[in-house]
Amino acid sequence: MRAFGFLSFGHYGGSPAQGGLSARQMLHDAIDISVGADELGVNGACFRVHHFAQQSASPMPLLSAVAARTQRIEVGTGVIDMRYENPLYFAEEAAALDLIADGRVALGVSRGSPEPADRGWEAFGYTGSTDPRGADIAREKFEVFLRAIQGEGMARAAKQPDMSHAAPGSDLRIEPHSPELIRRIWWGAGSRETAEQTGRQGLNLMSSTLLTEATGASFGDLQAEQIERYRSAWREAGHTHAPRVSVSRSVFPIVTEQDRMLFGLRPGDGADQIGIIDGHRSTFGRTYTGEPDQLIEQLQADAAVQAADTLMLTIPSQAGVELNLHILETFAEHVAPALGWKPNTEGPVQGDPVA
Repeated sequence: MRAFGFLSFGHYGGSPAQGGLSARQMLHDAIDISVGADELGVNGACFRVHHFAQQSASPMPLLSAVAARTQRIEVGTGVIDMRYENPLYFAEEAAALDLIADGRVALGVSRGSPEPADRGWEAFGYTGSTDPRGADIAREKFEVFLRAIQGEGMARAAKQPDMSHAAPGSDLRIEPHSPELIRRIWWGAGSRETAEQTGRQGLNLMSSTLLTEATGASFGDLQAEQIERYRSAWREAGHTHAPRVSVSRSVFPIVTEQDRMLFGLRPGDGADQIGIIDGHRSTFGRTYTGEPDQLIEQLQADAAVQAADTLMLTIPSQAGVELNLHILETFAEHVAPALGWKPNTEGPVQGDPVA
C-alpha cells in the first residue's frame, strides 16, 4: 500500500431531530469531506452507487462537483451498477468527467450488488435479462461502454450530417472523447474468476468489500489470492502498462477518549464474518480499530492490504464532516506513513509493474 482514500456509502434518511440526514445534506457533506480530504493529502474520494435506496446514486453530478472543488484527489465510484446504465450515455458522462477532473478519475463498475428492488433495472427500461441477477445484460453493456470510450464508431453519419464535419455514412464516435480514460476504469470483482477476467481485459482491479467465497482462509488471504490471480491473468494477456489494485477496509484509529467511546470494538467486530449473498457462502472483512501501533501491526499482516497499491477506508459518512475528517486525519498522521503512504502532493498514484 502506498495510497489511501475513502469509500462512502452515502446513507441518508431518518428523523432530522435524531441526527438523520436529508439527501441534500448527504451530498453537501460528501463534497465537504472530499475537499477536506484533498487538503490532508488523501489520494481518493470514492462513492458507492445504489438504486431504490436512501444512499448515493447517480454519481456523475457529485463527482463533477467534487472534481471542481479539489486539486489532486482522485474521484471515483465503488461501484456503478451496469445493469442500470445506458452504456453510450455513460461513456459521454465518463469522458466529460475525466476532462473536468484532468484525469483524476477512478471509475469502478460491475454487475452491481444485491438491491432492494426486484429486478430494478427493468424499471429503468433495461429488459431482456435471462439471469435473475442481471449479470448477462451488465456484461453486454460494459463491452459496449469499453468500445465507446476507446473511440470506436458507435453510429453512422447521416446522408446530410447536420452540425458536423463528418463525411456522409462515416463512423461516428461518442463525444467528448478522453483518450486515456480506459486506463482509469476499474472492475469491482467479488470472486477469483471475475478478477482473472478483469486482468485479461487490462482493467484496474477494485476488490470488493466482500468475496463470494468462503474457504476458511482469512478475508485478507482470500483477497491476496484474488489479486495474484488477477496479475497472473494480466501477464498472460500481455498488457504492458502498470495496473492499479485497491482493497477496502473499515479502519478506526483510537487516539482520543472520544474515539474509544465511538469506535471501541464490540464482540465479533474484530473478526471476519461469513454469510450468504446471492446464494453464495461469502466472506466479509473485519473491522480494524485500535491504537495506531496496533493498527500498523495488523494492517502490515493483512496480505491484501500489502498487495494492493491503494487502501480505501469505508467511512461513516452519515456521522458528519468533522468526524469523518478526524478519522482520515488520524489515519494519515498516525498509521498511513508506516504502511508506505505517499500523499497526493507527491503526484498521481502509480500501479505496480507486472513483470
